[in-house]
Amino acid sequence: MRSGSEEPVPLHEEFIYCCGAATHVLKCGPWKDLSKDESKNLPRLLFMIIPGNPGLAGYYRTFIQALYCGLNQQYPVWVVSHAGHCKPPSGMEMIEDTDIKELEDVFGLSGQVEHKLNFLKKNVSKDIKLVLIAHSIGCYITLEMMKRASELQVLRSVLLFPTIERMAQSPQGKLMTPLLCKLRYALYMPVYLLSFLPEGVKASLVRFALRGMKTCDESSITTSINLFSVDCIANILYMASQEMMKVVERDSTTIKQNLKKLIFYYGTGDSWCPQHYYDEIKMDFPDGDIRLCEKGLRHAFVLDASKEMAAMITDWLQDDLTKL
Repeated sequence: MRSGSEEPVPLHEEFIYCCGAATHVLKCGPWKDLSKDESKNLPRLLFMIIPGNPGLAGYYRTFIQALYCGLNQQYPVWVVSHAGHCKPPSGMEMIEDTDIKELEDVFGLSGQVEHKLNFLKKNVSKDIKLVLIAHSIGCYITLEMMKRASELQVLRSVLLFPTIERMAQSPQGKLMTPLLCKLRYALYMPVYLLSFLPEGVKASLVRFALRGMKTCDESSITTSINLFSVDCIANILYMASQEMMKVVERDSTTIKQNLKKLIFYYGTGDSWCPQHYYDEIKMDFPDGDIRLCEKGLRHAFVLDASKEMAAMITDWLQDDLTKL
């Protein structure tokens, strides 16, 4: 794989309703519509990013651009936000104004799985193969997608810093579970008050919060301003509270059934999925492609290591792509 072109990367942005919830989609490449079965110009493969939490598509902007260039601009690379994790543009509500309720709990963890499956069903031809690249809780969502929709033509699923088990028992989970499950409503009023600040002041606060990083992706700064929206924060924290309660046992059955399609990438100092989780899954699945980060990347790699991660993934998938 080449490192990519220096030319501007084609990037298309959409705000849509999916399952009745506001959804932000970023698309890299000239392919904007992959749903027309009769089109002869459809690509053979779509790279789809399933975010972590917060599930804001903007955090992955640099990542998908780097991935698209690393793939020689041959395949579309899309990232789909979680339902309700984006601040919709003016004139668009968080929930679609309709009497038809597509999902009972679209903002919950199970609803987010159905949200991604519904997006694929409505926007991507069933003949197109998929490479699913998931991050953090996106890895749990991806395994659930493969479990619930075995007809998906998944070529590979790359699971980055996977929170797929015992979240509440992890070091970070022990700290956050009481806050997320009992005290999250107390956070709404401060966020509401901060939402009235000028955009420039919000950006300064974000820069201050991320000041410890040597380099920080500029798109992370602008994306983080969404976190000053009460609606976004409410949906983000609600989903996170369900993660603590529902992500308990690793779904070893689904992993076993799809082992040859899966690549796991664990961190060495990850407080959401500590290294002994890696040791245990490696022991349970000795034939699996289960890797441990040797570069010291943080769990939230999108803040400062998007290009490095994209380069690694293109290298991992080179053999798969040459066989297409």
